[in-house]
Amino acid sequence: MDPQAGRSVVEHAWSWADALARRAKGAGDEIATIMALSNASEVISFSGGFPDPATFPGEVLADLVRELVVKGDASALQYTPTEGLPGPRAYLRGRLGHLEGREPAEAELAITSGGIEALELISKTFLDRGDLVMVEAPTYLGAIMAFRGFEARIECVEIDDEGLRVDALADRLAAGSRPKLLYVIPDHQNPAGVSLAAERRVALVELARRYGFLLLEDVAYRELAFDGSRLPALWSLAPDVVVQIGTFSKTFFPGVRLGWVAGPAEVVAWLVTAKQNTDQCAGGLGQRLLEEYGRRGLLDRQIAAARELYQRRCRLLLATIAAQMPQGVRWTTPRGGFFSWVTLPPEVDTAKLAQAALEQGVAFVPGAPFFPHGQGRNQLRLSFSKVDDAVIPEGIRRLSAIMTAAV
Repeated sequence: MDPQAGRSVVEHAWSWADALARRAKGAGDEIATIMALSNASEVISFSGGFPDPATFPGEVLADLVRELVVKGDASALQYTPTEGLPGPRAYLRGRLGHLEGREPAEAELAITSGGIEALELISKTFLDRGDLVMVEAPTYLGAIMAFRGFEARIECVEIDDEGLRVDALADRLAAGSRPKLLYVIPDHQNPAGVSLAAERRVALVELARRYGFLLLEDVAYRELAFDGSRLPALWSLAPDVVVQIGTFSKTFFPGVRLGWVAGPAEVVAWLVTAKQNTDQCAGGLGQRLLEEYGRRGLLDRQIAAARELYQRRCRLLLATIAAQMPQGVRWTTPRGGFFSWVTLPPEVDTAKLAQAALEQGVAFVPGAPFFPHGQGRNQLRLSFSKVDDAVIPEGIRRLSAIMTAAV
């Protein structure tokens, strides 16, 4: 008989929170909250930056899995080299060469378990407590969380309709700011939906070289320009000072958890070392599926179809906003990606607005989590990627009524 049976749980005077590492205290759960809202069936959710399942591969994935198993391809089911399997890495190097006009050398690329892991690996490798990281204002909240997790000091640089204000960054650097890392999303930015102008890209990499900081280029939405166009990648302009962080979550499917880092060979080598005791390797099955799917031209066809879907939804969202939003509300006009960024008058608190919206069966993400120091309280992000066309007008109608009352 279990000697503990029937005994009540002992109440302790202390809490497990007392044992938390300093870097874990104050960590937020914003991503988990957004993911929960995005999957809620009872609300019209403009919250999560999720790809639409209609863009995912179909039964062909089952055919590919069967083919790999029947052929006895053990690499798909085995542990892989930490930097990734040779075949998928060769495919990805060739793909970058075709798309970006520069193919990374073998030592300049590694496969990661998504873009968020790449941010974790870079933070673990480069950041000591108090090191300065600069980000866009606003920026991807997952990056803020990753940098905070290693006790970095985060400062932000404003953006406008042409992306990061590189002139403002130059002023800060000239005045003495010395970041170790600068994180930027140049294409169809999360959360603002804007893209970095071509001339600013050139100026930005010149600043990285002049002041000696590592430039982190997140290209999560780069292939989702509605017209298929692409400005030069920062990594292709300056591979000596840029680490490109990519993900297949938005273009293949997020469940595969695959991404990449491309950058200076010594930097990639350090990230591979850091990955050894993070997750050891990205899954072999996902890597082989990506390679086979990509080499057969299926990924490019899937991306083209996704662009059409997201462009249609974006146009519907923007047309409805323009027709219904009250005076004093401004929003961005994305040319790709998943998001539009909305700015209300300064006195409006979008966190309170979000609660009122939920009561009316509609969800969005308030602006504050996208800033390191709680700015953006009168702003919010709308994601159109996973909202069915049929309910976009009704969702915006409800939001407009709530905003009209607030304004």
